[in-house]
Order: sequence, then structure tokens, then C-alpha cells
Amino acid sequence: MVVVTAPVRLAIVNDYEIVVSGLASMLEEHRDRVHVVEINAQTPVLSDVDVVLVDTFGQLPRAGTTLDDLVRESDAPVVLYSWEMSRDGITNALTAGAGGYLSKSLSAHEIVDALEAIRDGEVVVLTNAVGERGDQPVGIEWPGEAAGLSPRESEVLAFITQGLSNQEIAQTTYLSINSVKTYIRTAYRKIGVSTRSQAVAWGMQHGFEPASMRLLEPARRAAATPEG
Repeated sequence: MVVVTAPVRLAIVNDYEIVVSGLASMLEEHRDRVHVVEINAQTPVLSDVDVVLVDTFGQLPRAGTTLDDLVRESDAPVVLYSWEMSRDGITNALTAGAGGYLSKSLSAHEIVDALEAIRDGEVVVLTNAVGERGDQPVGIEWPGEAAGLSPRESEVLAFITQGLSNQEIAQTTYLSINSVKTYIRTAYRKIGVSTRSQAVAWGMQHGFEPASMRLLEPARRAAATPEG
């Protein structure tokens, strides 16, 4: 007898519409196995879902921040989808209660396989594809892509637009401070700015302000940090 398994009911969470919409579109080819029932900007997941997939672009999904909130508020496993594959980042996420950690270099088919396993009770961590395919997410979009920004440059610019300092960006992304500064320099060159305030203004005009800014205090967001 053939056992028919219902599709995974999935909520996709991120503060950027282009990010959640792109990820939903990527999974559309597997709609017989995954049904995206909700996409949102880090408001509580309202639907009855099997898995909550958090795209970490421009987010602070670490213990003590939004990840704790999502795990506490959700009856379903919370899974992080990221190109940040540091051991500390993965360990912190699992310690905070994440049900999985998936690399953005995975194919849609690999993601679907993982989501089904997580729905069935497994904790899944898939990172090895990064070494095989590089640091580019497969088949999805990110803010600033049209301007030639790489995923890392784009994410660093997103954090700058939110008001984070270079040190805070390094701590959030598990990058070295020198790597952060390098991404800032190359991003600035691509978008034609030379100061942080100009970068913030560019980001605000080009979709880098997230739909929800609840992670930062308004006064902190309003002040551009005087770094290059």
C-alpha cells in the first residue's frame, strides 16, 4: 500500500518582502511536498504550521533575541536558513531551541527533504554544500542584487541601515571586524557612496529598511553610527 504524506505546512519569516517572496517562489516547484501557508515580517506566526523557516538575512537570530521569541511562540520547529555556517552560530541556534540549520547553498530539493525530516521530528543541520558551491544562495533574491551587491555585502549594508556598528555586525554575523570592513568598502564602491550616512540614505531608498524594526530602539535606529 502506498502511503501518501501530506505536504509540509510552512511559514517563512523575515523582515524583507523580497527575501520571503523569493524563498517562497523557489519552493513553489515542490508545492506537492511543501505548502507555504504564511510569510511574514517577524510578527508571531498565526497559522497552524509544521515548520517555521527563518531566513536570517538582516536578522539577529541568536540566543537572547528574536530566535528565543520565535521558539517560545511557535508550536512548530523553528529552522534557520542562512549562509552563516560558523560553528558558534549553529551551536547557539540549536542551544536556543532551533529545530534545524540549513545552508543557503542547498538546492530547493535538498531544503524540501530537510523540511520533511524536521516535520517528522528530526533535528537537521546541513552545511557541507557551502564548501562545494560557494557562498551564493541558490535561486533566491536579496536587496541590492540589482546594484551588483553580493549576499554578504547586501546583508552588511542591511545592518548598517538598521543602525548597527561595525563591531555589532561582526558579532551578529560571526565575521571578523576586518572582513566586515572589507564588505563595507566593496559595497560602498558598488553603490557609489563614501560615508555611513550616505550608505544609510541609499539603503533607505533601495529597500534595505526592514518591514519590522522592533529589534532596535527607535533612538538608536535614528542615529547613524560615525564609522566608515
